[in-house]
Amino acid sequence: MGILSKKCLGIDIGAASIKVVEISGFGKKKKLENYLEFNLPVDKASIKTFHGETLVLLSEKVSEILEALLKKAGIKERRVAFSLPDFSTFFTTFSLPPMTEKEVPQAIEFEARHHIPLPLSEVSFDWRIIERKEILPGVKLKILLVAVPNRVLENYQKMVNLIKVKSKGMEAEVFGLIRTSIPKELSKKPVCLIDIGWQSTSISIVEDKSLLRNHSFDISDNNLTKALSSALNIDLEKAKEIKKKYGLDPKKEEVIKALLPEINLLASEIEKVCRDFYQAEGKEITDIILAGGVASLFGLKEYLESRTKKKVRIVDPFSNISFPSALKPRLKELGPSFAVALGVAIMGLES
Repeated sequence: MGILSKKCLGIDIGAASIKVVEISGFGKKKKLENYLEFNLPVDKASIKTFHGETLVLLSEKVSEILEALLKKAGIKERRVAFSLPDFSTFFTTFSLPPMTEKEVPQAIEFEARHHIPLPLSEVSFDWRIIERKEILPGVKLKILLVAVPNRVLENYQKMVNLIKVKSKGMEAEVFGLIRTSIPKELSKKPVCLIDIGWQSTSISIVEDKSLLRNHSFDISDNNLTKALSSALNIDLEKAKEIKKKYGLDPKKEEVIKALLPEINLLASEIEKVCRDFYQAEGKEITDIILAGGVASLFGLKEYLESRTKKKVRIVDPFSNISFPSALKPRLKELGPSFAVALGVAIMGLES
């Protein structure tokens, strides 16, 4: 059986860390083979993954880091799938009037020119139908359009060539997140999926494993760390340690006081996105799923539940993956940070 199994790496390159997951699969069974994380210095003065102003991947630098990481971990698998960060990806939704199926692709390309803020010659875009209604004389559709600048894809491909791996695909990180974050009991109802990253936060509405809406905001892990650093007059590394240690511990008033303004901004955005969705679709969001490194911040889940009056849970992406039982506590802790890397690894394994 082992001879017929195959493997794939999922690599999630962020502004503050690089995460790698190696999984194997045989039939529907998937097994965790390895995982690793490389954290950049908080000030990122010495090591960067993206160019500061353009946020374009620094292919040579990231290639050096990846080669060193894979060598140190003894990972020899060359089939790799990559996530593309939200700040490199453009999402929009729009409706098409009733038309025949043959007319749809041309209509979408026409609409894309009005929604994508770059010339179509400079981007690669894909689309999927997220809602379909049969109306004579054709079908009325709601479309999700995803576009990525060609320059972004070229830099990722350059990195692929440098580290001499076989790319099994690249996809926006939200799709990898969806693949590993929605529990079976919530799969058929609309949920609010929140990914709190170092650079930004994305809030997505997902139903039946389909992305219906996606919004990105400047609220971030980095902002929380900076707020704490400024309030306590300490450096960023120390602020990061204190934030992780205490979170929203009510016994640490000075820490809560520094973090709550940013947390309240996040809660306000969640409420707005859920309210707008209800007004547009008539469907109420009752469940929130938290992902990203900040998801495990002490007290955050409980605070958001109290503030939004919704059920909040922290993503557990490894729950359907086989791994040694001794790793369970560690993977439970790391899960929110590795959901995207695991998601794209599964995509690569199944492609």
